[in-house]
Amino acid sequence: MAPRAPSQTDPASDANSHADDVHTMPRLLADHVALDLINTVGIVDGEPTDYWQSDADVMAWLGRAGLLPEGAPARTPPKGLLDGARALREPLRQAIARHKAGKKLDLAWLNVALAAGGSHLATQLDGDGNVVMTRVYTMETAAHYLVPLAEAIADLFVHGDFTLVRKCESDSCILWFYDRTRSHRRRWCSMALCGNRHKVAAFRRREAGDGEV
Repeated sequence: MAPRAPSQTDPASDANSHADDVHTMPRLLADHVALDLINTVGIVDGEPTDYWQSDADVMAWLGRAGLLPEGAPARTPPKGLLDGARALREPLRQAIARHKAGKKLDLAWLNVALAAGGSHLATQLDGDGNVVMTRVYTMETAAHYLVPLAEAIADLFVHGDFTLVRKCESDSCILWFYDRTRSHRRRWCSMALCGNRHKVAAFRRREAGDGEV
């Protein structure tokens, strides 16, 4: 079943809502932007929910994720940005599952996105007068806008430790994260979300005399 659109609940009307309310936009909590990408589909009120419903939604998410290069045009997003981003998200989800299962990968879809190009290296001076290298991106087409995201996905597969790429342990959650904790024992997408719910449920079981599972 295809993910539904998020509800139109007004966060300002809900005393329990946050600035990045779970009903209105995806949280950036995965500690790797490639995993934040697949987390743009989440579970809301028990149903899969796609937080992306327009080109503008994707544009806003790219900005929050730090993937819009400095100087990117602050204008209407290019047509096709939603379709292009979704075309990266679903193959990525499948590729991560295959990689975790030790199966052979087919990353042709990623190479297509990387081949959109539109970028080059450049030098400039930082605030202290030191020469630094930067990458300048063309921002004309939807494919150009998604090159930084494609590069982040490639970084995950090339440099990522997939023993640290994990799905939240909550049975009612589908979010993924990269475990950068010192002990590498992270279990939840967020302690404020699933971690807290687990603690509350365990407390109630103890109070009921059933013991913690």
